[in-house]
Amino acid sequence: MTTADRAIRSNEPPGTCENITVAELRELVCKGRDSWWTVLLVDPVALRLVRWTDRHTEVTPDQVTWAALALGLGAAGCFTQGTPGWLLAGALLYHLSFVLDCVDGKLARLQDRRSLFGGWLDFVLDRVRVACCALALMGGQWLLGGDPGYLVLAALVVFLDMFRYLNGLKVAQIRAVMRKQITEYEAAQQGDSPLPVVELTERQLPSVEAVDVHQGFRHRFPWYAEYRTRLVDLRIRPHLVGGIEFQMAVFIVGPVLGQIVGVTLVTGAALVAFELALIYKLLLSTRDFDLTVGRLVPAGAVLPAPAGAPVTESGGWRTPVPE
Repeated sequence: MTTADRAIRSNEPPGTCENITVAELRELVCKGRDSWWTVLLVDPVALRLVRWTDRHTEVTPDQVTWAALALGLGAAGCFTQGTPGWLLAGALLYHLSFVLDCVDGKLARLQDRRSLFGGWLDFVLDRVRVACCALALMGGQWLLGGDPGYLVLAALVVFLDMFRYLNGLKVAQIRAVMRKQITEYEAAQQGDSPLPVVELTERQLPSVEAVDVHQGFRHRFPWYAEYRTRLVDLRIRPHLVGGIEFQMAVFIVGPVLGQIVGVTLVTGAALVAFELALIYKLLLSTRDFDLTVGRLVPAGAVLPAPAGAPVTESGGWRTPVPE
């Protein structure tokens, strides 16, 4: 693999990839917002692994994904033994597995090898890893002590992990649909370029005109904008206990501290609390969405239907009437 090939894939001038700094690589391949565990504890290592892998190997992102799964299954094997030493080994392997799980996406972005199938594969294998490790960790404790409550805990871990990621995907999908429909409704009404739809809790340039679909949330929680801005400036998402933090607590912190049950229950409760907050924020956003659409087009007006919008018998779309 030549330097020119790498430069083309990463949209950088020839030779840049050979001498790219960690800071430059971070700007190139890291997400704008990520889990605090990832940003603080994983990215410093993962970025250097990405750079080394791109410079010195022919390894593909999908191969890294499979390697992450292999380490995750190794962690599961350690967890089945149940004793403190094996739990520590399992926690270490799980952390290394997660590091590789972060490397694959960054490597794909650097090499411009992102694909729909790769995203699907990464998501599915992550769920397989979590399920196997949950059953192994809790099953190992059940075999040692005979407490069937560990089996219930295993099911709870798998359920919460799936709920978090499916809920996150659906919330993101609904928000994308709202943004798209508002811009299309506005364009259909005015016949010109629609207003950009953004979350006004982001930093914005004063000159940018935007449709605000978060007025209700900002009105109820005025402190949130500053809280969110401070975290986003550090690349940390405001959702402080999400799927990643939950996994790390269950499969690393709990086994290392010897407090598997307590850590799992406390972190699980925190995960549920943050998910409920996310759902509540979505509820307020949908109300703002209805009000915004009602202002863009008079109630009852029929216009050509934007993609995904409800279609009336006449072939147009009908705006909702705000309560």
